Amino acid sequence: MTAKYSADKFIVLGFPCNQFGAQEPGTDAEIKKFAESKGVKMPPFYLMAKTDVNGANQHPLYAKLKEASGSGDLEWNFGKFMVTKGESVKRYPIRTAASDTIPDIEAAQ
Repeated sequence: MTAKYSADKFIVLGFPCNQFGAQEPGTDAEIKKFAESKGVKMPPFYLMAKTDVNGANQHPLYAKLKEASGSGDLEWNFGKFMVTKGESVKRYPIRTAASDTIPDIEAAQ
């Protein structure tokens, strides 16, 4: 999907998290190696350090994203947020396919 969009207008940030069923027990290096083995292209996809997205140790970015989108804790992996240049934030349900966000991406360009 990201190949269609230039990296100066669209990027994807991935934040591995081990808070959901211990699905990300590896180190950051192991997670990156696994992602690359599955064909994840970096950039425009940027894999960030493993972080907590909920609870007392949640990363401050997630506190801001949840506040700005008017939503609560993430229920499972693959939660998606879209942040536009106008700093609006939209949260997508976990089962939303990446391709289902295309209309919003194109509207924001």
